[in-house]
Amino acid sequence: MTALHLVAGVGVMTLFSLAGLLGAWRWWRVETSRWFWRLLRAAQAVLGVQVVLGGILLAQGRDASDDLHLVYGLLPVAVSFVAEQLRIAAAQTVLDARGLADAEAVGRLPEADQRSVVVAILRRELGVMTLAALFIAGLAARAGFMSGAL
Repeated sequence: MTALHLVAGVGVMTLFSLAGLLGAWRWWRVETSRWFWRLLRAAQAVLGVQVVLGGILLAQGRDASDDLHLVYGLLPVAVSFVAEQLRIAAAQTVLDARGLADAEAVGRLPEADQRSVVVAILRRELGVMTLAALFIAGLAARAGFMSGAL
């Protein structure tokens, strides 16, 4: 079980790193990326598996190498949750910044302006989730180093 927890931890670190790097590249180039979202969702799934495995190890009486290891292991879940909330709010933030009430107001804009709003929303979502992915990758690496696994 400990080996599976370690493998999941390396998977979390690797997948979030790849998603973060791809997201940063696509954000900088102002491009969308289906692969970013696929990598991010895969990383989140592996994070869930890792947390469950860690919980099983604790329930079996295994001592965490350090209380900070628990913090670095659980903090990515909180960061992911907060980032998802910010991503959800991205559209309204962009609309508010442009003085638009809702999607209907966007629909009344010229096509080029509509496209600009959509690109701004997608870019903001990508930026938020990219920063979260890179932060979580760092937390996962730190947890691995603290436990002596890496």
